[in-house]
Amino acid sequence: MHRFKPAVLYFALVLGTGFILGTIRVPLIVPRLGERHAELLEMPFMAVAIVLAARHVVRRFDLPASLPVRLQVGVMALALSVIAELLLAMALQGRSLVEFIASRDPVSGSVYLAMLLLFALMPAMLARWGRRA
Repeated sequence: MHRFKPAVLYFALVLGTGFILGTIRVPLIVPRLGERHAELLEMPFMAVAIVLAARHVVRRFDLPASLPVRLQVGVMALALSVIAELLLAMALQGRSLVEFIASRDPVSGSVYLAMLLLFALMPAMLARWGRRA
């Protein structure tokens, strides 16, 4: 249970950042650049948010540098993120799961999957980087 709270905070920080960036991306950038370019433009900002949120959670909860512990936090946060995104897509956009997946752009969708992997692994990656420093 002591890994659930850090996972929830990590998820909330990154989801909140994504929500804020989305309120800029959708009305201002998508009409000018298109969905693909707007999403790709957002990715570096999300990468920074992932690193900063993971660092904050690791420090706030004093997570041990143990890879299993940090992987559990990252994977739980990822699970919460995927569940939230799917529920929001289905509830707010009225899409089925299949429609949601089919609607993803192949280029920005692939980068998005890589970002999800980064999101899940970042707490553990910080443990590895911390040992080298």
